[in-house]
Amino acid sequence: MGYENNDNKLVTAYSQKVRAGKKRTYFFDIKEARNNTYSLIITESRKRFDDRGFDRSSIYVYQEDINKFAKGLAEAVDYIKTELLPNYDFDEFNNDYQENGEIASTTLPVVQEVKAEEVVIKEAPITETKTDDSIPIQHEEVDKW
Repeated sequence: MGYENNDNKLVTAYSQKVRAGKKRTYFFDIKEARNNTYSLIITESRKRFDDRGFDRSSIYVYQEDINKFAKGLAEAVDYIKTELLPNYDFDEFNNDYQENGEIASTTLPVVQEVKAEEVVIKEAPITETKTDDSIPIQHEEVDKW
């Protein structure tokens, strides 16, 4: 990665934008520092009520804390979904918004909740196929449940 003018600025290695309603957007950016370390920066951008710009707040998660952060986030989300709001439809507001605030897509896949005791795992036979290079490739037939 190149750095211009000896700046101590971080270089973006990855960026994802998540629209969350008409007035909120989340940004997930991975930045590389000069010493080849990476940080996850999560930014919430909220449109001001007076339509005069945006309010932003960010948290930085450094590479040495990624596993702890991911575990804590997963546990918190799981607690909300299973303990606090087990019957809440979290997909109700899963609309994608365009830049103008209009809903781009309202069609969502339907996911049914399946209890662990209802899941049946079957052993699938493995077959071999030869490629042009005569290297056998294993294919596994998978039953969908």
